Amino acid sequence: MLRDGTDDLTSTELERYRRQMMLAGFGLEAQRRLKASTALVCGIGGLGGTAALYLAVAGIGKLVFAHYGDLTISNLNRQILMTHDWIGRNRNACAKATIQRINPDVRVETVSERVSEANVDRMLDGAHAALDARPNFHERRVLNAACVSRGIPMIEAAMNGMEAYLTTFIAGKTPCLHCLYPEDPDWAELGFPVLGAVSGSLGCLMAIEAIKVLTGFGKPLLNRMLVYDTSDMTFRKMKIRRDPACPVCGGSR
Repeated sequence: MLRDGTDDLTSTELERYRRQMMLAGFGLEAQRRLKASTALVCGIGGLGGTAALYLAVAGIGKLVFAHYGDLTISNLNRQILMTHDWIGRNRNACAKATIQRINPDVRVETVSERVSEANVDRMLDGAHAALDARPNFHERRVLNAACVSRGIPMIEAAMNGMEAYLTTFIAGKTPCLHCLYPEDPDWAELGFPVLGAVSGSLGCLMAIEAIKVLTGFGKPLLNRMLVYDTSDMTFRKMKIRRDPACPVCGGSR
């Protein structure tokens, strides 16, 4: 069933997305569901920016960018939505301009704030999925709790150096972030190394996971976590379990 308010695909959109609609099990209905979807992307860096780009070119209907801060030269080893001459400009504004040049059919809204208890419900209003790409655990935990409370799927991804992980949380069906990390890891917001290609690879996988969640296509990483190390190209999937006593999701069914 299509979400309320969905317009049908235009002739331009049918041609733009023709090759992905050839995927077995995807087709026109999945494309319509994607167009009817809104995703909140928290963090427009090498990870969230890449995910946003591939959601846009796949034909998502609306993106909401939540990010605080301006573009710096040290961001540019992993930024694919921004250019050197934009240093000092608001990162949300830069990302929005790039996305709308690439695919003008995608609506983009921006919230130039850090994720907090005071604004997270506003950020999530109307969202069908949230992508968690924030570089600190406080904002990740705030988003996690709000997604659990509202029953919104959260695609969770993080990288450090050459390593990365990815999973999807759905309240009542999977663990939540607090189940996996009841205490904050030793992870400084601006103190971990980043190779742009690693964050870009994870951003692509994050977009794929979001597309699966939003359209019903394929099998999302539910109760499983993809962990990989690009230094030797080791990939593995781990089973993850809910904590029935979790103070965040323990009451979800």
